[in-house]
Amino acid sequence: MKRTYLDYAATTPARPEVVEAMRPYFTEAFGNPSTIYSYGQEAKGAVEAARAKIARLINAREEEIVFTSGGTEADNFALTGVAYAAEGKKDHIITTVIEHHAILETTKFLETRGFKVTYLPVDKYGLVNPDDVKKALTPRTALISVMHANNEVGTVQPVEDIGRIAGEAGVYFHTDAVQTAGHVGVDVEKLGVNLLSISGHKLYGPKGVGVLYIRRGTKISPLLHGGEQEKRRRAGTENVPGIVGLGVAAEMAQGELDEESERLRQLRDRLSQGLKEKIEYLHFNGHPVQRLPNNVNICVGFVEGESIILNLDLEGICASTGSACTSASSEPSHVLSALGITSELAHSSLRFTFGKWTTEKDIDRVLDVLPRIVAKLRAMSPLLKSRK
Repeated sequence: MKRTYLDYAATTPARPEVVEAMRPYFTEAFGNPSTIYSYGQEAKGAVEAARAKIARLINAREEEIVFTSGGTEADNFALTGVAYAAEGKKDHIITTVIEHHAILETTKFLETRGFKVTYLPVDKYGLVNPDDVKKALTPRTALISVMHANNEVGTVQPVEDIGRIAGEAGVYFHTDAVQTAGHVGVDVEKLGVNLLSISGHKLYGPKGVGVLYIRRGTKISPLLHGGEQEKRRRAGTENVPGIVGLGVAAEMAQGELDEESERLRQLRDRLSQGLKEKIEYLHFNGHPVQRLPNNVNICVGFVEGESIILNLDLEGICASTGSACTSASSEPSHVLSALGITSELAHSSLRFTFGKWTTEKDIDRVLDVLPRIVAKLRAMSPLLKSRK
């Protein structure tokens, strides 16, 4: 059975070119970049070359790129690093209710340490209002953290507007760009951010490597303590193969960004339109226009989302009910709840996300298989029977 993978927001396969570029750094070029002899300097050169590629992807300076173990560490580093550096002077953080758990769990932790956090609401499309950000500012605000695009419903936030507000107030601004870097244009100067998180495995790089962009002059305390790597900002021997792979992935993504974004947008619209025509009682989630080009998130009335996922899997189609980081939870999505969607409807959610190897045939296969699955499950649904 041919498998159809439509969960690129959860993780992407590494490009063959990425794997090949990484291979020598496990074996022949295995040196520690902190050593001064040739093996180490070869590895260090590879790290710095990758740093330059990633800097170009987001229009940053090379020295502003700090390598991490992934998006979660980058988010934790941004929040705790700024909070601890400001401790005793500023103790307030602003974020939103729809952030990734890597942000929300970190703010919860900081609250136990005496920091105050404002969680801003969003509208029915998942958009935060920049005016709400402005109103939430206080003289004690150390950081604003608003994701660039939501990982579940695909809504792209007005980050540039928030960046201007933060800049005028002299407050640091962080954005989680895990779902956008390498997929849509990300320019740290245009966005007006001081910190920005990237994850390698979301843009066809390897797992276990990421980046925190830290604008020059930003006061931040290290999350990890030890050696002097990354200009004393992130201790630990660098993951050289992973960093090399991420550099190649970033370079390749930059080279095809506009063309690939448009191709994915067409696939997204093809699926959305087909679903509207073939399935009743559908609710589309997220902003209809300000959204990622590769994301379709729906609620299918009168059917459990997990039942659909299992039936799709039997047909060789891989999708999700939302964030991969919370797929084991029985609670409704915190993102959908924030959009005002009822618990019953939220449990019927499906997320399809596309990528480099998604084709029109894949979309058409979903449009053939999914209506049949929904019809079968609805035939057993007491909820639909009671409505009729």
